[in-house]
Amino acid sequence: RFRGNHYDAVRLRGGACEETGAEEAVGRVLDRLHATAAAADADAYFALFRPEAVFYGTDPGERWPLDEFRAYAGARFAAGDGWEYSVRERHVTVRGDVAWFDEALDGKVLGPTRGTGVLVDDGAAAGGWRLAAYSLGMAVRNEVAGEVARLNKEGRGVAASQGE
Repeated sequence: RFRGNHYDAVRLRGGACEETGAEEAVGRVLDRLHATAAAADADAYFALFRPEAVFYGTDPGERWPLDEFRAYAGARFAAGDGWEYSVRERHVTVRGDVAWFDEALDGKVLGPTRGTGVLVDDGAAAGGWRLAAYSLGMAVRNEVAGEVARLNKEGRGVAASQGE
């Protein structure tokens, strides 16, 4: 479990907590993902993804295969425009060479968000743990969810009428 600025990978076994190297390694990849995005370091950022990876953004239409995401984000990074998220909490599960995670984030622009995804361990010679999928979603408090849903529905109607 991740809290604050350090990663403690734990797995419960017989009531005792035990650090696991794979969970810790996945946490380090995710930490690098956020650090390289904040630094707008395109080469280091995209090296963390598998070639067939997909990035799902916060907009309903954002399903970015890696080459398309690289074109979009690479241009932003080249202009020095990265994005900053701090991790409040992270959960990682590893089974063999596949890991999945969820993380509660605080975005500098979007506020509370949640990242979820899948990583695959390609082995040390092939780059180790790399992202196969990452999904970023805005976290919306239940008491304002109805208003957000209304705005989303109105926005969808506007985009559809404009041919988008």
